[in-house]
Order: sequence, then structure tokens, then C-alpha cells
Amino acid sequence: MPHIHLARALSGAILDIGGGGEGVVGRLYGGGVTAIDNRQEELDEAPDCCEKRLMDATALEFEDDSFDAATCFYSLMYMSRETKRRALAEAARVLRPGGRLYIWDAAFSDAWPEPFVVHLDIEADNFSLSVDYGVAGEDLAQDAGLLVALATEAGLASIEQTISEGQLYLMLRKARPCSKIEAYHGKL
Repeated sequence: MPHIHLARALSGAILDIGGGGEGVVGRLYGGGVTAIDNRQEELDEAPDCCEKRLMDATALEFEDDSFDAATCFYSLMYMSRETKRRALAEAARVLRPGGRLYIWDAAFSDAWPEPFVVHLDIEADNFSLSVDYGVAGEDLAQDAGLLVALATEAGLASIEQTISEGQLYLMLRKARPCSKIEAYHGKL
């Protein structure tokens, strides 16, 4: 079973995309996090340790340059390729120049007709848990190359890539400001 260790290394305003469910990033950073999810039941399930908002990652209701960091903790795997593209463009838009996007997710080649499931042990500075993330559907496959390409298209530069036991950790930096219009039309 893959093991992920999370240490408190981020500061400032943090946007957690897909932050419902276990609320891993919210648990780690508390009040500095704004967790968004497009499913109210996922937000209801998450611990009350941070701000939680019902919101679509492809149409963020925040001003440009609003956050110091953004995170995607096993949330991109649930999105189609086009939805990933739009969500990453929106994440880039709301990051301040020099802000960073952190992605933890799985690499998998197929989630149909059999679902893709990953079992994780997560250890953080202030909690630990074992969790399963699973998805079924077509057009969901992803790997580091795809995610970096989509993030680069959105105006983010890759700083670090780690792949271990099929699990991805990517750190990307916003290279320049981008507007909501650029984000929606992919003209970065």
C-alpha cells in the first residue's frame, strides 16, 4: 500500500481543489485553507477545520491572484481530460504570481470497464489515516506527463516531479499573471 507523508510546508492563503471527503489538506493546515468541492455531500463529510465552499473547479468564484498556493489531493483523477484542463487553468488564474500548485494523485491507464482504486496510508504532522480513492469511467486516465502538459498550457512551470508506486507528486509555479478570459479560452 502506498504511503504518503505530509509535512506542513505551505503558508499563506491555500485553495484546496476537491477538498471535501477526508479533507486532507484542510486537516493539515486548518484555517488557512479554503476547500472547494462540487458535491455538497463531500463537503459535509469533511472535518470542520477550514472554510468549505460548494464550487466548480472549472469556474472558480475568486478574483485573479487570490491565493499563495493551490492543492489538488487525489481530486484530478475524478475529472475528464477537458475538465482537468479547465480546472488547472482556473487554479493558475487564482494563484498569485510566483504562487505554487501542489498535486498529489495517481497515475493510471484505465478506469473502464473495471474501476481504478488506490489504497493509501497518509501520515501528516497532526493526523494519520488509511483511505481508498476509486474512480470508474472513460477519459479519466492520467500520468505525470499529461498533468504537467495541461498545467504548462495553463501558465504553470514544473518545479518538481516525484513518481513512486504509481503515485504522483507535482509542484508547479505560476510564471506570470493570467486573466479569467485567458483561463477559460486556454490562451496562455
